[in-house]
Amino acid sequence: MTPPPTLAMRCPRAPDPEFLIRSFEPAYLALHRSGELQKRVAAGLKELEDCCACPRNCHVNRLEDQARVCGTGRCAIVSSAFPHFGEENCLRGWNGSGTIFFSHCNLRCVFCQNWDISQRRNGRKYTAEEIADLMFLLQRRGCHNINFVTPEHVVPQVIEAVAAAVPRGLNLALVYNTSAYDSVESLRLLDGIVDIYMPDFKFWERESARKYVKAKDYPERARAAILEMHRQVGPLKFNEDGLARRGLLVRHLVMPGQTVEATAIFKWLAEEVSPDTYINIMDQYRPEYSVAEEGSSGKYAAIARRPTAQELRITEDAAKKAGLFRIDTR
Repeated sequence: MTPPPTLAMRCPRAPDPEFLIRSFEPAYLALHRSGELQKRVAAGLKELEDCCACPRNCHVNRLEDQARVCGTGRCAIVSSAFPHFGEENCLRGWNGSGTIFFSHCNLRCVFCQNWDISQRRNGRKYTAEEIADLMFLLQRRGCHNINFVTPEHVVPQVIEAVAAAVPRGLNLALVYNTSAYDSVESLRLLDGIVDIYMPDFKFWERESARKYVKAKDYPERARAAILEMHRQVGPLKFNEDGLARRGLLVRHLVMPGQTVEATAIFKWLAEEVSPDTYINIMDQYRPEYSVAEEGSSGKYAAIARRPTAQELRITEDAAKKAGLFRIDTR
């Protein structure tokens, strides 16, 4: 469908033919035709038997509905599914990004703005066929992609659902929307399934990660995950309407007092991943959840405020100085 001109202009056009895809087919269709997709389902379910689906490595048998850190057993828990118009322009387009929000999370971010979903049991268990039904509902509503939000702990269930949906006619790009606290082994199961990886990169220092997301190994896990994502899909590419179709999009949430860590993250992205890495520098941080409960005198006092205009400017400048040139801000 041709986009309305005013809305198409809001989608960032590819600045160079190198980042333009003129003919697009979702990656998973080739795996389905070869029979490999069903093999990935089996491998993913095997991962659940002694769970190491994410870096928590809980080693419980989720096929028997056991659960530990993520609170999720055999079936994924879905909180909501709807066309989302709050994502990046290149994802939401003019009909929205078809988001499926999974409940629970393998991080414990003390500032989480979606804590009622990530830290609480919000929603119900969905089978693979039921998640496939959600994908088709979003496809029928004209969404430009299927956007799996917080999928780190349910990679096997995501693969199972995609395999159930493909024979029924699913043909949208798949977005993997993640904190980047991912298992590289799980990501390898997604190779050739996911079209667009959209990881956060929150913190560079282990101490910050330990204090604020309760996972001191977050920085090295995020680096390994982002490298694997880029290996699979490369830089972000668009179609002629400015919609993202394949590649890596990295998000960084600007937080108070974190400009030094942001600078280190951007330097690493430019030097170790690629200077053409597409990044979104986000300005919507606000004190929420435990940070709001503790207040400005609590143990999270350093982040109990909004970032300043100067911090936002320093962060954006740091990305440019690092050599990154595909920068989005919102």
